[in-house]
Amino acid sequence: MDEIDPQLLRVLRAVADHGSITRAATSLGSSQPAVSQLLTRAEQRLGHALVLRGGRGATLTHAGQVLADHALHVQAALTAAREDLDAVGGLTRGRVRLAGFPSASSGLVPTVLARLAVTAPGVRTSYVEVEPPEALDLVRSGEVDVALTFTYVGDEVGAVPDPGLVTRALGRDPLALVTPVDAGRPGGPDTDRTADAAVVDLAARRDDRWIGGCPRCRGHLLASCATAGFTPDIVLETDNAAAVVGLVAAGLGVALLPRLALATTVIPAGVAIDPVDDDLARRIEVVVARGAERVPSVRAALDAVRSAAHLLA
Repeated sequence: MDEIDPQLLRVLRAVADHGSITRAATSLGSSQPAVSQLLTRAEQRLGHALVLRGGRGATLTHAGQVLADHALHVQAALTAAREDLDAVGGLTRGRVRLAGFPSASSGLVPTVLARLAVTAPGVRTSYVEVEPPEALDLVRSGEVDVALTFTYVGDEVGAVPDPGLVTRALGRDPLALVTPVDAGRPGGPDTDRTADAAVVDLAARRDDRWIGGCPRCRGHLLASCATAGFTPDIVLETDNAAAVVGLVAAGLGVALLPRLALATTVIPAGVAIDPVDDDLARRIEVVVARGAERVPSVRAALDAVRSAAHLLA
């Protein structure tokens, strides 16, 4: 069988991601004629049509998609080989790119990066803050190596697992109800009663105004309140936990916030934090491309992520 060039796999992956040979070439730092010629030669050599060219862009044939699906695996293997060669006797070189959601940025990520600095000081690290859907897209495109994400119970219904990704659970992140302090109840940090208070029934807050968060969190809020028998009146939206707490303190609404976000947020006087049903907790997960764990720097990052899991329930 004719040899399959790793560069061809990268080109096919780029065409699949961008829907155009021109845009694929730009993303790869190449020219459209060069990429087009590489594809034509590959089709002639392999005996398969790989790309369908049209007036509005380009799509992959079945054969092209089969090869594109291997792009991340091959790149991971090549990166692993390079790092293994460079780091014989110890992990002294490499690069790992991480992505995570906002509340992970202040809670989990500092612990992960600090751990990496100790266990793999020669590895260059970078971090970008994005919501889980965008983080998964970055892993698929090869722009990020390790993504911290979250899901809620029910997210998996109807979802088609991505065979190119490996997802591992890290732990649970319980949610809490954030409300203005009731009359006669002192405010401030002492109002966090999640350790000893009874679970709050969301239905008891059906007449309140609500503050929503990111699209996924807003969807979870709507589903949770629907289960409790009402539709929340969402009047304000922000995914900034400190802003949510400030809005609650001003008496402008109530909200559900994850404990991970509350752990690094100053709770002012006038705000109460109470536990809700444990079934509402979100699952914190780490995602990599299939085969990426063979890369020493990615493996070190995963070890660092797992070491930070003690911050979760």
